[in-house]
Amino acid sequence: MLRITSLNLNGIRSAYNKGLANWLKTHQADILCLQELKAHLADIQEDFQHPHDYTGHFYAAEKKGYSGVGLYLKDKPKRVIQGMGCEEFDLEGRVIRADWSNISVISAYLPSGSSGPERQEAKFRFLDQFGPWMQGLMDDHKKTKREYVICADWNIAHKEIDLKNWKSNQKNSGFTPEERAWVTQVIDEIGFVDVFRQLDQRAEQYTWWSNRGQAWAKNVGWRLDYQMVTPGLAARARAASIYKDERFSDHAPLTIDYDFALK
Repeated sequence: MLRITSLNLNGIRSAYNKGLANWLKTHQADILCLQELKAHLADIQEDFQHPHDYTGHFYAAEKKGYSGVGLYLKDKPKRVIQGMGCEEFDLEGRVIRADWSNISVISAYLPSGSSGPERQEAKFRFLDQFGPWMQGLMDDHKKTKREYVICADWNIAHKEIDLKNWKSNQKNSGFTPEERAWVTQVIDEIGFVDVFRQLDQRAEQYTWWSNRGQAWAKNVGWRLDYQMVTPGLAARARAASIYKDERFSDHAPLTIDYDFALK
């Protein structure tokens, strides 16, 4: 069984201060996809870079204390690739990919547009680049049978079931009609599978809660963290879980277990 976990850390140093190390030891994921490191490699201490039996790979933003993605891997990949070939967003450290012979696992951190119109426009520019990039992955999957997993903080809730207060958020970043339509296109036209929803159709299954008010206590959340995967691997997904017993971040870890072996 291959266990893949996605987690927006909201700062790698902060997450470790909140007990991430002990959880990593007991959770036993084979691959962890990390988002929002908020640190350059020089600022990440050695035991955070390679905890337990993981090897860490990181791609930081040019701007200090901002964005950044990473991977914790138990099995050595054939190669690790940083970025998606788009200078504007590669400078923000938003995509990192590990390749084995039969699968590629990607950690991605999509922009948030919540700080204002300028960043929302940047978010749309990112989606305009990322959609065709994902199409390229799907085309390769169809040609070579290579499986792809994109673990990301998408910063988009897809459907009304994916956030508590959907009625009042229809004009807000993360739930605009344009963003939701983009996710629908990724699923219906490009062909990626939202594996969590394949396995769990229940309401109130959220992965992010605002730090304002009592959002966490009242479970007023959003499902922003998804694993989008190629259909062959989706058919091998066996279990999905959102870990909420402890909090390392304002996001919760999302884990999918696949009946699949790395080669």
